[in-house]
Amino acid sequence: MYEITQLPLLFAVGTIAGFLNVMAGGGSSITLPLLIFMGLDSALANGTNRVAIFVQNIFAISSFRQQKVHQFKRSLQLSLLTLPGAVIGAVAAINISDAWFQRILGVVMIGIILSLFVSPAGKKQALEEKKHWLIYPVMLGIGFYGGFIQVGVGFIFMAALYHILRLNLVPVNMHKVFIVFIYTIPALGVFIYTGNVDWVLGLSLAAGNALGGWWSARFAVKGGERVIRLVLAAAILVMSLKLLQVF
Repeated sequence: MYEITQLPLLFAVGTIAGFLNVMAGGGSSITLPLLIFMGLDSALANGTNRVAIFVQNIFAISSFRQQKVHQFKRSLQLSLLTLPGAVIGAVAAINISDAWFQRILGVVMIGIILSLFVSPAGKKQALEEKKHWLIYPVMLGIGFYGGFIQVGVGFIFMAALYHILRLNLVPVNMHKVFIVFIYTIPALGVFIYTGNVDWVLGLSLAAGNALGGWWSARFAVKGGERVIRLVLAAAILVMSLKLLQVF
């Protein structure tokens, strides 16, 4: 039986996490520890969290679409590149510890913060992307990481799309939520197949993530790149310090 406080707590935390995930990233750094604290082992918490991510991004995509901010064909092309890595990463997540990877990621995140305030070649970011072959292997690698642990993958996607395709942060956010939605399908399938999903907790968390994700997409479009940049930098900094065990 579930404690009476668990489900509303998951909804509340999920709302915050969904907002952070769509606007910047790092929401799973809140939800995963909470699920583990509630008694789930790491693999079960990882799989349960994917239910919330999946539902969250359906609502975020819908919100972007309502605001006429979408390029579904291009988003799908980028998404397909992540699928092989996502499946392999999800399989690895069931058996392999990620402790050292999290420490390395903490250092990487600080670099991402600095990079967000430096436009490539001194040029302003545009709404239309610059084609570059490097995006293909990068998407494959990020797919693996997303399938493996998920925590912080939004930051990495945003940095890759921002710097390689030279897009501003509004279309970057739009592509990010679509890509994560697509690669979450096979990754979640692996966790379901291996019995690593708690559906009651996952759907309670998903309801909150959906609400937070829907409003975050609206806030991102209305606030523009400046607001996204500030929220993203703050979220990455907090997550970096946590990964480096500063607090």
